[in-house]
Amino acid sequence: MPLPSELEPSARNIYAFGTTSFLNDTASEMAYWVLPAFLASMGAGPAQLGLIEGVAESVASFAKLFSGYLTDRIDRRKPVVVVGYFAANAVKPLLALATSWVHILLIRFTDRLAKGVRGAPRDVMVAESVPKNRLGSAYGLIQSMDSAGAIAGPLAALVLLGRFGIRSVFWAAAIPGALCVLVALMGIRETRHLRGKDSAPDTDPKKIASSLTSSDIGTSLKLPATFYVVLVAVTLFSLGNSSDMFLVLRAQNVGIAVAFAPLLGLVFNITYTLASWPAGWFSDRVSRRLVGSVGYVIFAAVYFVFGRAPSPLAIWIAMAVYGLYNALTQPVLKALVVDTVGENVRGRALGIYFFVTSVATSAASLITGELWKHYGAAIPFYLSAALALVAAGLLQGARGGSKARLRD
Repeated sequence: MPLPSELEPSARNIYAFGTTSFLNDTASEMAYWVLPAFLASMGAGPAQLGLIEGVAESVASFAKLFSGYLTDRIDRRKPVVVVGYFAANAVKPLLALATSWVHILLIRFTDRLAKGVRGAPRDVMVAESVPKNRLGSAYGLIQSMDSAGAIAGPLAALVLLGRFGIRSVFWAAAIPGALCVLVALMGIRETRHLRGKDSAPDTDPKKIASSLTSSDIGTSLKLPATFYVVLVAVTLFSLGNSSDMFLVLRAQNVGIAVAFAPLLGLVFNITYTLASWPAGWFSDRVSRRLVGSVGYVIFAAVYFVFGRAPSPLAIWIAMAVYGLYNALTQPVLKALVVDTVGENVRGRALGIYFFVTSVATSAASLITGELWKHYGAAIPFYLSAALALVAAGLLQGARGGSKARLRD
């Protein structure tokens, strides 16, 4: 991604953020994929795993909402990002010392809290590090590095498991984790802060929470109508975007062995990694709404195939294409959200976006599970495909882009 000389110092942040994402996700994925087996070795089962993941993702959702608002109120964002990476990677190796599922719950709680806190400040700093016509490329590059870590982590865990056992994986995760914090501390540079100089930051948690409740959730006049159109479209889609574990379960229904489940994830992540940066780059040159809508249509096609489940080969192909959907939506929609709002409210816009989609995605898994139980496997996949097509149409209504931004 060529950079004009006057923008190089700030744009180096993109490469620093990309490197931290790769290292952090490598550490996270090394630990994540062996947790179910580790819990089983302690005598814990699916109920405990569900409680741990439910609590972890819930705290991450609320942390994203809070940190999004806080991001617009503080002068220095780098410390929040660095602390977020440090806290997450400091607790991962402690899994090696865990003797109870309660210990794992506390560690996952801290890990997800840290992730939620650092997300909005990081993404706003990214937006301030590059010109607007390269925002998609920036988010796409970082997403490519992140998903590359999702490939490296499980592969590293697989090698370590065969020789040293589960606890060694947690200790080894400390290496990419420590490197992640070091790169964040030394490589990330503070970006300009666009809040008016006459507006003092409000650091009182009670005031922040009160203001967040009264004005930021769906009623803030500082967020334009275009943002809410995007939010409605993404929320509707997210109600059909259940956990990928349902895809794995459906694959098993059509004859793909349980032992191949990690390989399904690998196929998906390879496509995701290779396509994320080109998708972001492309969205800088055409409508982001169009790129995101195409991603939703691809999702609908993939879920339709999983609903029909005609053959194992079709499932393998659909899983590879599924990575393309993620590449066309994850970095692109994030850039679209930033495009639709004023520069002083990017943090709260991203916080609301992350929070609402997280809650809707959690609900999607519950909906899919109930529909599967009462009506069979095909129906929830067909419903998800239909919701994705409707969301694609709604996303085309989010017109205005940068021209429709509302300034504070």
